[in-house]
Amino acid sequence: MGNDKQKRGDIAYVIFDMDGLLNEILARYGLEMTWDMKAGLMGKVQREAAEYLFSFFPGLEDKISVDEYLKERMGMQDAQFRKVPPMRGALQLVQGLHEAGIPIALATGSTKRNFDVKTGHLPELFDKFHPEVILTADSPEVPKGRGKPHPDIYLAAARKLGRDVGHPNDATAAQEAERGRGLVFEDARPGVHAGVAAGMNVIWVPEPELLALEPGATYGAKQVLEHLSELDTTEWGLPAIRLD
Repeated sequence: MGNDKQKRGDIAYVIFDMDGLLNEILARYGLEMTWDMKAGLMGKVQREAAEYLFSFFPGLEDKISVDEYLKERMGMQDAQFRKVPPMRGALQLVQGLHEAGIPIALATGSTKRNFDVKTGHLPELFDKFHPEVILTADSPEVPKGRGKPHPDIYLAAARKLGRDVGHPNDATAAQEAERGRGLVFEDARPGVHAGVAAGMNVIWVPEPELLALEPGATYGAKQVLEHLSELDTTEWGLPAIRLD
């Protein structure tokens, strides 16, 4: 009780993910993507996610190939991306960290091309990230085939911020401690697994339907929030930032 707050950590740098995608093409074939399916593809790279989705619908590839599906989906998404608002509280959080001088990076499973389309209408948010610290699925620093849930993209992002984080399989005590000073924001299960595997603190902000699949699950995340606006940054040793 009182004014005592739980101290969760002393964070020195923060890495953000970007939201995954909804799909609407399946309805044409009388099919529907359930939230259980979506949960498994969120955070995966583009082709891997499509192949995972197709695995639930035997015979679908006789009607539309994975390549045709990806091409059509890209055209539909481009229009949608340009209208998507930022998650509630995201703008204040990123701007607040930037103004406080906290190193921030972005690690997304999207390709560079899709990232540019997604973010072009939100310069007030994404201009706070220096281009050098934006890691995408096709960034040269991310080994091919090592997307989330592998930790590589988060480790690469930390290194871009000048942190000596080593690798979880071969790291000194100092490098392990440096990974423990990182804070990751994720909305997808593969991304949570990636951040945890990287040895960083993960805050999971899932959509309600995703959380409802396994109530109480954390997948190793240190904190689970319904909205970013619930975050108390001071619990993590960060400056106080008002989030609406």
